[in-house]
Amino acid sequence: MTQTASASSADTARLFQPIVKGVGQAIGDYRMIEPGDRVMVCLSGGKDSYTLLDVLLHLQKKAPIDFEVVAVNLDQGQPGFPKHVLPQYLTQRGIPFDILTQDTYSVVKQKIPEGKTTCSLCSRLRRGILYAHARQIGATKIALGHHRDDILETLFMNMFFGARLKAMPPKLQSDDGSNVVIRPLAYVAEKDIIKYAQAREFPIIPCNLCGSQENLQRRVVGGMLDTWEREHPGRLHNILKSLTRVTPSHLLDRDLYDFASLSVTPAEGDRGFDAEDYPEREFLAGLGELTLLG
Repeated sequence: MTQTASASSADTARLFQPIVKGVGQAIGDYRMIEPGDRVMVCLSGGKDSYTLLDVLLHLQKKAPIDFEVVAVNLDQGQPGFPKHVLPQYLTQRGIPFDILTQDTYSVVKQKIPEGKTTCSLCSRLRRGILYAHARQIGATKIALGHHRDDILETLFMNMFFGARLKAMPPKLQSDDGSNVVIRPLAYVAEKDIIKYAQAREFPIIPCNLCGSQENLQRRVVGGMLDTWEREHPGRLHNILKSLTRVTPSHLLDRDLYDFASLSVTPAEGDRGFDAEDYPEREFLAGLGELTLLG
């Protein structure tokens, strides 16, 4: 091996470390993967799902539990979809996989008016097909490639445009109640995935084959988060961490907390007028100062 190739391999391994650390922590925190699991990794051909597959295969070798990994891609019939890319990639790496073919593209184009965003219906159709396949192959977990930034974008999208305090859970029961969906990249920053994917030179399949326009609202929210992180490094980690430290009595949801039953003799005191426990600086500046990822 040449010195250049060796250095490149070392750089890739270095970029992989924070991803493995974040995924390992998330899996442990939420018991995402257990002994004997068959994990179906939904592989879209994008940077996130390639990275997810890499890290799960790595942990399959290193973790003290035995679990199986199978990659699944859904060809939805988009014009220009490069059908050879994923089978060739997965075969070369010796990874078990299934390629599903179902023309949801025509259904979406028929149902959604020209110029409108197709992602919502497309996602629902894709989800149903993947859930059914997971049952068919006996998968006990369905792994999706959503990362930290996806979760935070969803949080603010729901707040700004849906008036709901709701994000993406790292683990959930599927809509039909028969599958468990996991998001092992929940603690991983998108910037780390981008760097790693570039180093690995994944054969990326762009998500614009259907001709739909990127959701403008999500793009605006994503830009807001990027600006925050650039101007205040560590802010996004703090926001993510806040989702793990919720105080229902200090929100306004009457279904979540019984405000009506409060009296002048509470069972325990409240800190409503105490100083807040903020760090000395408004936002912490590095992973070393955070406890979220260990």
